[in-house]
Amino acid sequence: MTNADDTSTKSMTIIVTKGSLDWAYPPFILATTAAAMGVDVTLFFTFYGLGLLKKKLDLQVTTLGNPAMVMPMGGMHLSMPNLIGALPGVDAAATKMMKDMIAKKGVASIEELRDMAIECDVKMIACQMTMDLFEFKLEDMIDGITLGGAASYMENALKSNINLYI
Repeated sequence: MTNADDTSTKSMTIIVTKGSLDWAYPPFILATTAAAMGVDVTLFFTFYGLGLLKKKLDLQVTTLGNPAMVMPMGGMHLSMPNLIGALPGVDAAATKMMKDMIAKKGVASIEELRDMAIECDVKMIACQMTMDLFEFKLEDMIDGITLGGAASYMENALKSNINLYI
């Protein structure tokens, strides 16, 4: 698609550190949008974000610690008090509601966005240190990713126009 060494080509890097359903959308939406606009994109998956590269995803929404979470219900927007997130089953219920809303509104799934990223030549780097730390195996991850460390990320970030941390 584009050449990162070409100074006329815009480039972007994103460090992906979160692996919940709600946090998975921003990096993939930004990456696929930028790639569609001709931007060279590198995603660096580390810590809990690394789970987004697993072949099989079972992403959940985390309500605890997310006081801004508002869900449309019955024609209203109801906020989820932080304390409720500590109750058993609340995350599962919120996840089901979110997945139902995503399907109802026709929003692409994370798997679809991830496939689009691959089709758009988004470079996806799995953090080798995190792979070792969490004892993940390369065969558990999707095809098309590369392994690398902080230096791999920095190599791309130092010549990028946009660097994001999500």
